[in-house]
Amino acid sequence: MTTPISPRVRKGGIVMLDPDLGIPRGFIVLQYNPDTVTRRLQPQSVGDQPDRSEILRLKGPPIETINVVAEIDATDQLAAPSDNPLVVTLGIQPQLSALEMLIYPSSVELIANEVLTLLGTIEILPMQSPLAVFVWNPVRITPVRITGIEITEEAFDTNLNPIRAKVTLDMRVLNVNDTGFLNPAGALYMVYQIEKEAMAIANAIQAVGTLAASVPT
Repeated sequence: MTTPISPRVRKGGIVMLDPDLGIPRGFIVLQYNPDTVTRRLQPQSVGDQPDRSEILRLKGPPIETINVVAEIDATDQLAAPSDNPLVVTLGIQPQLSALEMLIYPSSVELIANEVLTLLGTIEILPMQSPLAVFVWNPVRITPVRITGIEITEEAFDTNLNPIRAKVTLDMRVLNVNDTGFLNPAGALYMVYQIEKEAMAIANAIQAVGTLAASVPT
């Protein structure tokens, strides 16, 4: 038996947690890992024009946004139709629906709120979505709020079921300024930031070693 040379690649995805208890509600594994992950960090400074004593002060962690473009393709599954009856019947609509439901309230909540409205309830509480956690690698696991989903369906079967699509996910990292510390989102964020700090320290130590080795004796 030959040993494969290429490393086994992890799959990125999104885990849904109960926002109060942190209990897993489900997960979505990306069929193909995106080729790029675009991140933008906006520092939270004290003000647009702080005085000299405040110029370097921060109000909290930066606002970090993440953008990924994922591909979903049913070609491989359609090549073995007996093993993938759902794909033959519906194409990739189930996978797309799973992603879309990240920003939908449940039908049960919609109906319950309508019933309360008809009964004359004065205040209807906003519906709460699960806590989405973006999982990319062991040190990039962070709570996020989905701010946008764009789906481009690129190919269809004879029943007009989509069989290939690109999905753009726009996410905003939830930090402790957004959530506080005493909940699953805040705890996950703190782990995420502490891991960043540890890697930055490791980089600084390596940089000192490199600099010392380059100094002539």
